[in-house]
Amino acid sequence: ALLFVPEENAERMGLGAQPPGVALYCRKVLIDSQPEGLLPEWLRFLRGVVDSEDLPLNISRESMQDTALVRKLSEVITKRFLKFLVKQSGDSPADYQKFYERFSRFLKEGIVASPVHQELLAGLLRFESSMTDSKEVTSLDGYLDRIKEGQEEIYFLVGSTRAVLEKGPYFEGFRARGLEVAFFTEAVDDYVLEGLREYKGKKLVAANRAGIELEDLPEEKGEESLSDEETEGLISWLNPALESRVARVDAGKRLVNHPMVALLPEDAPNAQMRAMMEAMGQGAPEMKAKLEINPRHPLIRQLAAIQEDQRDLATKVAAQLTDHALLAAGMEVNTAEIAAGMTDLLGELLD
Repeated sequence: ALLFVPEENAERMGLGAQPPGVALYCRKVLIDSQPEGLLPEWLRFLRGVVDSEDLPLNISRESMQDTALVRKLSEVITKRFLKFLVKQSGDSPADYQKFYERFSRFLKEGIVASPVHQELLAGLLRFESSMTDSKEVTSLDGYLDRIKEGQEEIYFLVGSTRAVLEKGPYFEGFRARGLEVAFFTEAVDDYVLEGLREYKGKKLVAANRAGIELEDLPEEKGEESLSDEETEGLISWLNPALESRVARVDAGKRLVNHPMVALLPEDAPNAQMRAMMEAMGQGAPEMKAKLEINPRHPLIRQLAAIQEDQRDLATKVAAQLTDHALLAAGMEVNTAEIAAGMTDLLGELLD
């Protein structure tokens, strides 16, 4: 086999899905210039030729896809190419990064489409993380090299940019504990990581999911916080007040600078998956997020202080905080209602 990677990705340039680019020969006789079964579809960007002396010259296109020899050829060539990429990524990281920037979508497509090649492909992923400088990329193996002793999860976040993710409510609890978070910034990443699930025995866990157990942070000297009794009193009011909006309200450990955060259920489809299901007419299952409040945040402490004597104002403040938390979680909210509620709240505060 003689294979090469083209200089540019034609699909990235808007030319649509490309046909297979590796021709199949038998003893230097062309069998098929665009054989669909020779390589997985996600390797359609490759160009080159494969010449096998073991194929019958009279093989048809239809029977070729069902031929055990062709399937064996496909498996061998695919593994050899992936191992070449692994070697290239270690020997020439800069050259590999240039390739990755152009063709990473195909590797990610392979993670979803070819479970048998998932681990090799996952090792080829590149991303920024909370332990790398801006624009510096790392890998899942690099993450594992730095992982804390006893940590069984690889934490990640998907968003538009690293800067947005670093300023969001989901990252701050991990940063405060020195836990690395991988940052993925392509829309397809949510779907890919949902399908990957684990890497070398470590689960991949989205940092915006409920069910993550984080160790307690040491209390800072002079730090104000609601007492356990005050926290319980606030939660006992918020749960019935917000029962139509969220699954439940609890006090959480992961927040540092934000007053409230909405966490997706552990097994619920993420926002992108829900959008895809709805686009395909399947209908996404009804889902409510878990709400975690930060008892140390000034807004939460003030909300607790007014929730009995100024119930109407407290209800409006709680609704706004909840809406903003759901918005940050990528969940469906009525933006017109949020705007109207904010106007109403400001009017009451200025009255």
